[in-house]
Amino acid sequence: MELILIIVGAVLLFLLIFLGVLASFYKKIPQGKAIVRTGVGGTGVAFNKGMYVVPVFHKMEIMDISVKKLEIERMQHDGLICKDNIRADIKVAFFVRVNKSVNDVINVAQTLGCERASDISTLKNIFEAKFSEALKTVGKKFNFIELYEARREFRDEIIDIIGTDLNGYNLDDCAIDYLEQTEIQFLSPDNILDSEGIRKITELTAAQNINANQIRRDEEKVIKKQNVEAREAILELERQLAEKEEKQRREIDNVKAREGAEIQKVREEERLKSETVRISTDEQLAVQEENKLRQIIIAEKNKQRTEAIEAERVEKDRALEQTERERIVTLAQIDKERVLEIEKKNIQDVIRERVEVEKGVVEETQNIKDIEAFREVERKKQVGITTAAQLAEEKLIQTVKAAEADKKAAEERAKQLLIDADAKKEASAKQAEARKVLAEAQAKEDATYGLAEAEIMKAKAAAAEQQGTVEAANIEKKARAEAAGIEAKAEARKKEGLAEAEVTKEISLATAIGESSIIEKKSVAEAAGIQAKADAKRKEGLMEAEVAKEKALAEASGIEEKAAAMKKLDGVGREHEEFKLQLQKEKDVELAQIAVQKEIADAQASVLAEALKSADIDIVGGETMFFDNIVKQISNAKGFDRLVNESENISQIKKALLGDGHNGGELMNRIKYFVRQYGISTEDIKNLSIAALIFKMQSQCTSSEDKGILDNLLSLAKSMGISNNKLS
Repeated sequence: MELILIIVGAVLLFLLIFLGVLASFYKKIPQGKAIVRTGVGGTGVAFNKGMYVVPVFHKMEIMDISVKKLEIERMQHDGLICKDNIRADIKVAFFVRVNKSVNDVINVAQTLGCERASDISTLKNIFEAKFSEALKTVGKKFNFIELYEARREFRDEIIDIIGTDLNGYNLDDCAIDYLEQTEIQFLSPDNILDSEGIRKITELTAAQNINANQIRRDEEKVIKKQNVEAREAILELERQLAEKEEKQRREIDNVKAREGAEIQKVREEERLKSETVRISTDEQLAVQEENKLRQIIIAEKNKQRTEAIEAERVEKDRALEQTERERIVTLAQIDKERVLEIEKKNIQDVIRERVEVEKGVVEETQNIKDIEAFREVERKKQVGITTAAQLAEEKLIQTVKAAEADKKAAEERAKQLLIDADAKKEASAKQAEARKVLAEAQAKEDATYGLAEAEIMKAKAAAAEQQGTVEAANIEKKARAEAAGIEAKAEARKKEGLAEAEVTKEISLATAIGESSIIEKKSVAEAAGIQAKADAKRKEGLMEAEVAKEKALAEASGIEEKAAAMKKLDGVGREHEEFKLQLQKEKDVELAQIAVQKEIADAQASVLAEALKSADIDIVGGETMFFDNIVKQISNAKGFDRLVNESENISQIKKALLGDGHNGGELMNRIKYFVRQYGISTEDIKNLSIAALIFKMQSQCTSSEDKGILDNLLSLAKSMGISNNKLS
């Protein structure tokens, strides 16, 4: 077994070594190269794949088959002779590579060897003569100028002559790198071809020089001629200019001398007009500034009033929202408590039903026991009689003890009623004293609103105090009487049994409490009635704007009574009541302001009615704006009338435009004159405005003077604001 394993291991090792050696024999080649293998099996070539090369049996060489550039120069004395015998300096680049085929690679390898196959110097030695011969042959077919214009044809001719197959090599392309005419100094006069080239070059250059010189001379002559003509024209123009300037200077002096006085006159007149307009403008600006300041003050007051009203409205809305939120919370709490009470009631109903069931069970059990007892009654009759007698005696003792206990309880309740009566008496006295103090404080604070009314309230407060004291004494007497009655009844009922004593006690207690409550409510109602009468009396003598304030002060005692009642309310109700009072106060203040504004408006209306009773005026505006606008318009009209009456120039303009009352104005007369002259019909006058008539006459006018007059008339009509009016 071990021998077999050794043999297998040796075989595997041999195979691995063989594969490694075999892999080392495989040779790969990069792009642009070719493997040439010689030896056993003949010559082999590989381009895109590798091949096995076994040492001893094979020899491997690498051949470069990429493109190589060969440059062929024909410069100076060796320049290329063209068809017109002009020598040219030229550089041509030829792109050559070994043809990518097995036979061509083998042919090149056998001819030059793999190393020399792509050597530039070797390639140049091989192909330089052939390429130079091709250049000479092709160059003789083209003139020198054609070499520049037909480079592609020149290249194609070279490739056609050389061919693409060069004994294993392939000519991919050729290109002209440099092309220029050979300088004359490098040409030989003894060479017939160079002599011909020199002659042509000389002829061409001389002709071009002659043409260039002729063009330059013609340019100089034309420029000189133009300069002379320009100078003559300039001198003539300068002479004419001097004459014109001298003539114009004389005319200007005459015009200046003639117009000087007129200018001074016009200047003074214009200054007078400007001063008049300035003074009028200053007056109007002063009036406008006063109106502006007044409007600003009014707007500021309106803004302040609006802001105050808006702030009050926001505060009211906030208070209402707060009250509403608290009301909602309170209602939710009440609903919650109501639900809890309902659940408690349901639980009590369930318990009650359970007790009823248990009671029924107990009654049934008791009935069974009674039946059993009845069965034994005959047997234990004597024992029962003795037991009944004993029980009767015990019951009598218990009844006596219970009556004594009820008597003591009644006495305690009577004492409690006396204590409550004393407390109510003291509370009534304190409340009366509080009313008295509050009435005195309010009377002092509101001295400006009427000392007489305050004294009346003080007297009423004292009367209310006395009445409260009397009522408290009555309540005490009634309570003591009721207590004595209850005690007497309890003593009497003691003999009648426990049930009657308990009933009498409850009835007496309820009666006492009810009468006390009735008396207390009656006292509160009478006090409220007294205060209501005082309020009614005060309303008769006070203004409507002070109603809320005086009413609040007069109702001091009422507020105290109401506060005692409101103690039983929650916070939401109390805040709601306070908010109602605040709203009433604000309402009264607003009504007073409206009354003041009404009086102001009545006064303004009476003034305007007297001033404008015969005028037909459309008034636009609200509140006091219409009064201010009317005053403003009257001021503007008075200022304009004063300006027209006191200004001589404006009066002349008025007379020229509107006439003096007997004759029409110059503007209307001018327009009527042109209407008659240009044949404007009556329908045109009836239907067209002044501006439309002037435009129509301008379209028919041929005289420049009339057009100027019509333009002035149109401007004048627009400035006067009558361009849209009709003549008829």
